[in-house]
Amino acid sequence: MPHDGQTMPLGSDARLPDLLTLTSEACVAIDNLVAKAKIAVAAQVTRNGRIDAALLEAEQTATHGFAWLATYAQALRQMQHWAERLDAQGKFGDMEALLHQIAFGEYLWQCYGGIPMSQGEIVRPQDMHLTQQDQRDLMTPAVMELCNRGNTQAARTRLVELMRDGTANATFGASGLDDELEMIRDQFRRWSNDRVAPDAHEWHLKDELIPMDIIEEMAEMGVFGLTIPEEYGGLGLPKAAMCVVSEELSRGYIGVGSLGTRSEIAAELILCGGTDAQKQKWLPRLASGETLPTAVFTEPNTGSDLGSLRTKGVQGADGNWTLNGNKTWITHAARTHVMTVLARTIPDTKDYRGLSMFLAEKTPGTDAQPWQDPGISGGEIEVLGYRGMKEYTVNFDDFAVKGENLLGETEGQGFKQLMQTFESARIQTAARAIGVAQAALDAALSYAETRNQFGKPLAAFPRIGNKLAMMAVEIMVTRQLTYFSAAEKDNDRRCDIEAGMAKLLGARTAWAAADNGLQVHGGNGFALEYPISRLLCDARILNIFEGAAEIQAQVIARRLLG
Repeated sequence: MPHDGQTMPLGSDARLPDLLTLTSEACVAIDNLVAKAKIAVAAQVTRNGRIDAALLEAEQTATHGFAWLATYAQALRQMQHWAERLDAQGKFGDMEALLHQIAFGEYLWQCYGGIPMSQGEIVRPQDMHLTQQDQRDLMTPAVMELCNRGNTQAARTRLVELMRDGTANATFGASGLDDELEMIRDQFRRWSNDRVAPDAHEWHLKDELIPMDIIEEMAEMGVFGLTIPEEYGGLGLPKAAMCVVSEELSRGYIGVGSLGTRSEIAAELILCGGTDAQKQKWLPRLASGETLPTAVFTEPNTGSDLGSLRTKGVQGADGNWTLNGNKTWITHAARTHVMTVLARTIPDTKDYRGLSMFLAEKTPGTDAQPWQDPGISGGEIEVLGYRGMKEYTVNFDDFAVKGENLLGETEGQGFKQLMQTFESARIQTAARAIGVAQAALDAALSYAETRNQFGKPLAAFPRIGNKLAMMAVEIMVTRQLTYFSAAEKDNDRRCDIEAGMAKLLGARTAWAAADNGLQVHGGNGFALEYPISRLLCDARILNIFEGAAEIQAQVIARRLLG
């Protein structure tokens, strides 16, 4: 690399101390901007000293933009912690330094010039009611240095050179996790490469259910009991382990990585809201994979508005319940043994306070005959991607549920019980997004190395290299934000904001990686035979389920402003 001040990337051995000092100072500057944005936005949505729902809705651009700005600030802060940890361990090499400086250079400029909330929505400081002086305050010497010299063409080119040399690790930069978690990553990456990746595209194209022998092997490896306490037959591992496993399984195929999500949600529901008897009965079965669960929450006319659910549960004289109503977008409904069903049991209620949660047992069905029990029916919803488990509508017509299967044996707690699962579910979804993004990067880099145009590989062209570099950077940023939210959860700290941020950023990262990965493939990427076409379809769902991006930003903003 040339050694003049304009092209030598920050983060080379000669500049390493300056890089970490600059990024540390930049974290302070961006935190200050977030604080000013909070004051400015709060002034627009507060009435009589309280956040006003109508004003919050009217100011969605400002409030959601504030959520994104705060997400960027937290993401950069976690990148700083990652870099400092690696530096202390002597593991902060050239690749890590380049990832770090490019992330700061790009995200700081976006905070000043405009953050993409979606392809057609760029939120700028003035949209959050920040003044010109507020914006100038961001431009400290450290921030200016990183903006001008962090994300340069030279830095991106050098990063791609390191990625192409064949010695980079599996995640293109040290993850910062301990050796035990990296051993878990290696184990599941090898299994996913051997047992999932070779057949994933065929499963997708044929819209087939993931074979049961794959699910059985996952059960043997402990996937379904990763975070369930050992006293209930699980492995008792931290949420970080769940993240690593979800990443690597989703890297092979998002459907496989998502099988564990259903067990994670069901286990969290039972751990947080179940009786001792329910924990003893259900958790060992979930952990072993003997019982496969599915989540049955969404209804055709409610979407994200779960408080207005209409499915009803009525208790009979014998203490048992019957369910009546319609559900939709139920993943893996056919082959599962138990449904976590949210239904209204308290008459004359119209909001979340009348909802209860059931552990509704059912007989596993097949692809040909999904419904085996009286009182339950439904149909398959054909989908663009995220296949392998299939999506269904589910109809309840006097479907019987045992009295003992009311979660917690208490009515009216269903919505609260569900809210307790959202942190883990969104952390796991962010990890799935990282896996999909990493698969897209893997596919794009491999194609760019082997596809020659005008006498050289595609990877040697700057515009192609830029795409590959930014994929790697944003994957690492999302990874660190996700690991941070997992650590907060493991330490029993409320982390709905952090988990929401990880999911919000992760979904955008996965979509950008898949879209750019397809662009690297050119016309071939549009052909169904290339896996990148599947990855694009799979990535698209991440911005919708487990909290659509708009809902996620709303929740983050309301919590921060409140």
